[in-house]
Amino acid sequence: MRWSQVLFSQGFGTRRECEQLILGQCVKHEGRAVEYSDDEVEVADLEFEVEGRSWLFRERALLLLNKPVGYECSQKPKSWPSVLTLLPPPLRSRGVQPIGRLDQDTTGVLLLTDDGTLIHRVTHPKHHVPKVYEAQTAEPVTPQQIAKLLAGVTLKDESTSVRAAACEVSGERSLRLTLTEGKYHQVKRMIAAAGNHVLSLHRSRFGPITLPADLAPGQWRWLDESAREQLASRDAPAASAA
Repeated sequence: MRWSQVLFSQGFGTRRECEQLILGQCVKHEGRAVEYSDDEVEVADLEFEVEGRSWLFRERALLLLNKPVGYECSQKPKSWPSVLTLLPPPLRSRGVQPIGRLDQDTTGVLLLTDDGTLIHRVTHPKHHVPKVYEAQTAEPVTPQQIAKLLAGVTLKDESTSVRAAACEVSGERSLRLTLTEGKYHQVKRMIAAAGNHVLSLHRSRFGPITLPADLAPGQWRWLDESAREQLASRDAPAASAA
């Protein structure tokens, strides 16, 4: 692939801007400045620098973000900044977007990618990708509430009931709930329908991806190809961040 194409594919600007980066000797490979935008390079395991920033070529981006409070999962946010502002400009330029959404006050696992096929695969209702949530509640969690969530509750303005794939008490005023479908404010509405109220909500797992203990709120990291394959498969073991 030509160097100008490499930079363009990774989100470093328009084709003209990418050529200007090379002409300005802002791109380095193996310690030396890249001189010509039309020079070709093998992209497998390609590492290079752009304006001092180290970059590994990836044909498709797949990221794990520990979403903090106060961000919207939208490219055009209304009341809060977009989670995309937590990413470096090249990733935003190449069209990375969240896989599904979390409310602005919900924290935890948020996956982002520029792979439209993967987004469709993971978010399509027929695939039932499990998502695990940790909820802090206003009132003590009772066995009756857990039983209701497992059996199914009817949400306000909904005609059919929804149920948790799994649910357990994790503390006096907290519970862990697994869903395989997604509706607007679903966890909060389900817990309200069961007779309690959510004070805070955190997603600890999305399919095979579990939030690493060392990934602080607002931080992100790349996920490797094995994570992509596991997300795309039906019965996926737990994956780790790269």
